[in-house]
Amino acid sequence: MIPTGPVLLLASNSPRRRQLLGLGGWIFDADAANIDETRLPAEAPAAYVRRLAQEKALAVLPRARAEHLVIGSDTSVVIDGDVLGKPAHEAEARQMLMRLRARTHQVYTGIAVLRASDGNLWTDVVVTDVPMRAYSAHEVDRYIASGDPLDKAGAYGIQHPDFQPVESMAGCYASVMGLPLCSLSVLLRQAEVFPGADIPGNCQATINYQCPVFNAYLSGGPQV
Repeated sequence: MIPTGPVLLLASNSPRRRQLLGLGGWIFDADAANIDETRLPAEAPAAYVRRLAQEKALAVLPRARAEHLVIGSDTSVVIDGDVLGKPAHEAEARQMLMRLRARTHQVYTGIAVLRASDGNLWTDVVVTDVPMRAYSAHEVDRYIASGDPLDKAGAYGIQHPDFQPVESMAGCYASVMGLPLCSLSVLLRQAEVFPGADIPGNCQATINYQCPVFNAYLSGGPQV
């Protein structure tokens, strides 16, 4: 099926987000957003990721075409009320990973859909509990040596085939990867843009995960 409707513009060059967005069968372009990601004083995690998603969409809007729907997304790892961004160096990555070890934290992902033609904006935040396994210090060292943690919030990629840091999941796996597809499709539906493929089927097959929550998100909830 050939998708119809406005072309999407993803405000990111993340390979993970591009891969996920492609599962919906939408036609899209990508354009990296360069913004200040500093958290505001006392800013709650949900407000923080929602704001950054909006700012990323706005940052690329001047380069969008009239028919574009611009998609911004931002993901943060939160534990004990602290927001863990991307580690600045290997020592910080090691500190983050050992802090997360054998504990459950939350991943907050904000998404924003901005219609270039009229400035209409739709947003959502998805929160997912992520229980980490009791990986060893040696495993952490090997993972850090791979270089993978340094460009990821919380210093880990849930989908990494060797490290596999997560013990189990009962939420939106795609959201932890950086783009909650079912929630995004609900926002795009409000802009009268629909997927050209089976999002739940493609997502579960690609990441090899039996998602227990896609029906709830496709129905428009839960939301933060």
